[in-house]
Amino acid sequence: MNSQRPARERAVAQATESVITRERFAQGKTYQEYIDSGIRNREQFDDNYASLSISEEQQAALGELAGHSNGPDHMVIIGEDWCPDVYRGMPVGVRIAEALGIEVRIFERDENKDMIAEYLKDGEFESIPVYIFYNAEHVELGHFIERPVLANEQMDQLYAVLGDMRPEAIAQRIGHEPSEEEIQQARAEGRERYLEWQRTSETWANWRVAAVDEVIELLRGAV
Repeated sequence: MNSQRPARERAVAQATESVITRERFAQGKTYQEYIDSGIRNREQFDDNYASLSISEEQQAALGELAGHSNGPDHMVIIGEDWCPDVYRGMPVGVRIAEALGIEVRIFERDENKDMIAEYLKDGEFESIPVYIFYNAEHVELGHFIERPVLANEQMDQLYAVLGDMRPEAIAQRIGHEPSEEEIQQARAEGRERYLEWQRTSETWANWRVAAVDEVIELLRGAV
């Protein structure tokens, strides 16, 4: 999900409403500071960062956007380390920032509720990650929330890998009422399948690429 505002509206809103000021931006962590801060799922963050290949076409598009007079100058990412959409999407956002040649700062959602309140998915959900792009005057150009459209369209593939983890579904599979230990074992096995799918699935890899494409279109519509 991504969104742009008309330029005049963006400028007015940014000046009068946003809690993400230049000063607040400067208080955020760099990506290296964030991943070195003892986060969970460090391996997944590193794998998703290393596994994304930005194509020559994408790199050219991002370079063109960066050279625009109203192009992106800096970027905020809001997330939490436990969330699969974040440990896939935050590294993608960082790679986009690197391709643009812009600064990025990381903010943890649960410690910055006033920030996420400005970027609720469908006006209701604190979905993450959130990318927010700004020009050199710190006027918002647009934002991206959670995951690309392609991922939403293909979520059934993810659910098929995980399996139904409700106790009644587990009972149906094993033929008797599961103990708490059996429930936890089934869920642990589901997580292992999910992590292996993330490492090897073309679908998961395509979601990273699709996020780059959506951001390019977002910024093209804003500059």
